[in-house]
Amino acid sequence: MSVRTIRVSVVVGGAAVVNSSRMATVCSEFGFMGDSGRRVICRDLGVRVGAGLVTVLIGPSGAGKSSVLREIAGQCPGARWVGAASVRREVSLIDSVVPGRPVGEAMEVLTACGLGEPRIWLQRVNELSEGERFRAALAVAIGRAMGAREPVVILCDDFAALLHERVARAVAMNLRRLATRRGLAIVLATTREELLPDLLPDVVIRLNGESDSGTARGGSRLVDEAVVERGSVRDYSAFAGMHYRAGDALGFVDKVFVMRERAGGAPLGVVVYAMPPIELAARNAATGARFACNPFRLNREVRILRRLVVHPDVRGCGFGHRLVRETLPAAGTRFVECLASMGAVNPALERAGMARVGVSGLPRGRMALLARMRGMKVDPFSEGFAGRIRRCPRVRRMVEQTIRDWRRATTGGGERRAIRCGVEELAARFRGLVGPRPVYYLWDREGEFPRRNERGEVGERARHDPFRR
Repeated sequence: MSVRTIRVSVVVGGAAVVNSSRMATVCSEFGFMGDSGRRVICRDLGVRVGAGLVTVLIGPSGAGKSSVLREIAGQCPGARWVGAASVRREVSLIDSVVPGRPVGEAMEVLTACGLGEPRIWLQRVNELSEGERFRAALAVAIGRAMGAREPVVILCDDFAALLHERVARAVAMNLRRLATRRGLAIVLATTREELLPDLLPDVVIRLNGESDSGTARGGSRLVDEAVVERGSVRDYSAFAGMHYRAGDALGFVDKVFVMRERAGGAPLGVVVYAMPPIELAARNAATGARFACNPFRLNREVRILRRLVVHPDVRGCGFGHRLVRETLPAAGTRFVECLASMGAVNPALERAGMARVGVSGLPRGRMALLARMRGMKVDPFSEGFAGRIRRCPRVRRMVEQTIRDWRRATTGGGERRAIRCGVEELAARFRGLVGPRPVYYLWDREGEFPRRNERGEVGERARHDPFRR
């Protein structure tokens, strides 16, 4: 879509059809006779729209923003209104946004619209709060504009009217980034002047009795004002429920860092560094087996980034990779590694300076376990898996032993602790251990590792799948 200027003239009011005694009273008392009620909102106003441009109509309620938006819509065939798109009530949010395109695009759009919580992606629109529904409608409209054959304009009235300040600023910042990255043409109306530094609109049109246009100056301070402080496991507990693997143990925690809105302010994110597991095939491949059978060197030189959680209100704004980037040197070791299931769709760790080594394979023991389960006609990913655990002692022993082995590898001595949880939680934990393979990342303070061969593969035996134990 090329940039073009739309000429807009809007006049509201005028001679009313007086067909009740009350209307007659109002007209006589306030002097609304003939055309005296006419009000000029704007006359021959130039509005620039085009790919990558964000245009903001701003003014108090009743200034005529909605009328101007409707006039713009009339001159933009195929324009997408936020909230006008119908969403099937029985369809999950993740299936409602950019259907038919890669799931990573849906996650990107939802996160940019302030819906960065995986649990929310599985909900239906009618299960959301009023503020979440606005953000969902915004995501759906953006997704449909991205999927349109021809570039279209996205129109949004009362932008962020239902959102509290932190969420509104985060959505505004992400919308600006998405418009630039995806070449979206966005025209929105709002009463919230404080959002302009975060929206960074290309054009600002003020409707407050006089109309003028210009470009907002400055930039968002939402990320710049945030500070990173040393924290504790107690700080992580406030974020634990926001992580998709909230039920997993942290292991032996070494350091915790918290990002806050400002010094002593509300927490926005947390990162946890812990002692590393004894053996990882991906680590051996990336470091030339530097730590194989050498736990003393491992504990001295390596920490694992065990958790990175950013508050759902501000996901997608850049807090995550800034938090990691600033704390990697403060972890206190030469190496920091991470196993991240979200690494397949979220490049935050790479932006923070960690090297993406590759997708980690399942250990041979777990692969053999899955083969035995298949022989017993047990599917860990079926709806009836929890029932099989309940009814079959052999399956339960296999599941519990796998969890104990994982505890022993990550926390030490975990095999001695009893597993006290219901079969549903047992099933969920087991699926987490044998499910999607995480991406392995490595950061080396000295920049020597990970080593790659002439083909860019990690390790001397990369072509033989170095991530399988």
